[in-house]
Amino acid sequence: MANNCNLVSVLCVFLVLTLFHNPIAVSGQINVPVVALFTFGDSNFDAGNKQTLTKTLVAQGFWPYGKSRDDPNGKFSDGFIAPDFVAKFMKIPIAIPPALQPNVNVSRGASFAVADATLLGAPVESLTLNQQVRKFNQMKAANWNDDFLKKSVFMIYVGANDYLNFTKNNPNADASAQQAFVTSVTNKLKNDISLLYSSGASKFVIQTLAPLGCLPIVRQEYNTGIDQCYEKLNDLAKQHNEKIGPMLNEMARTTPGFQFTVFDFYNAILTRTQRNQNFRFFVTNTSCCGVGTHDAYGCGLPNVHSRLCEYQRSYLFFDGRHNTEKAQEMFGHLLFGADTNVVQPMNVRELVVYPVDEPMREFWVPTTTSATVQASDSSSSSSRGYEYY
Repeated sequence: MANNCNLVSVLCVFLVLTLFHNPIAVSGQINVPVVALFTFGDSNFDAGNKQTLTKTLVAQGFWPYGKSRDDPNGKFSDGFIAPDFVAKFMKIPIAIPPALQPNVNVSRGASFAVADATLLGAPVESLTLNQQVRKFNQMKAANWNDDFLKKSVFMIYVGANDYLNFTKNNPNADASAQQAFVTSVTNKLKNDISLLYSSGASKFVIQTLAPLGCLPIVRQEYNTGIDQCYEKLNDLAKQHNEKIGPMLNEMARTTPGFQFTVFDFYNAILTRTQRNQNFRFFVTNTSCCGVGTHDAYGCGLPNVHSRLCEYQRSYLFFDGRHNTEKAQEMFGHLLFGADTNVVQPMNVRELVVYPVDEPMREFWVPTTTSATVQASDSSSSSSRGYEYY
């Protein structure tokens, strides 16, 4: 009997020591390090920078934007956006502020994303990704030390405007011209990520482009009909996305301390468009707010009599390009805790606790599902693996 008690005592002590020695997983939770979240890119991640930067009124600063929170604050949604939810899951107690707004608390990160941002060119009253990184560098010394930045997370979503502008300006571009443009965009993305890395970042979250041809504003402008997508833009997005994983793999193998993950935003949107009932979306091809065949234009503009849906949570898109808060919350959950069908080679939760400067053990791998989903064929059996994410 005494021997049994001693054995139990030893096991209990071992269990306690194990829990305290490895605090990553206790009761199904993680002990999230005190780090920051920084976002870069376009309107999808803009936390209010556009209305600070521009001299004109920004519709996103007015109702019905922010409707679900009774707070129109410059975000392109009816409420929170995906980085807000990621920050919450990271136990960041304050909202991630727009970096361009004066006198904001950037101690736990900031959004440098600006609506209309591109990788190439000089957008009007916006910033390219390169300019956003340079703005980050201007603020760096006064706000964050190198050790803190190494542990923090840097999220990027950019490139959509480059392809939307290219398609509008080059409607008859052939396959070789499209391929050349995709190469120029992705090369610039790589250069800007490298600049951010040299500025102190080491943990990157890169979001692939959405199926751009399925955005309500694109369906409306190109007269695709209610249910069809504009496949030329989807093809450009797919070509772009196919280069992201291999590019980041190479950077991780050749750049000391470089860590990353890729969020398959393309298929996250596409599955919700095709199998909307699985996610309790009633409408996925038109917007909740706007005018036109797909209610995709003019939401929030004072001179436009926009239609506003009765229940925004039943819509995938709030305006012509941006998702409702309900969808944004889904994307936040996917980013932080989904499996490798969605975000790989690890999710944000794993990336946050991954030891700094330790080489990655796993890398991005291509998935046949991602390559074979067809935007115009909602019955495609090849996409069943994505049905529930």
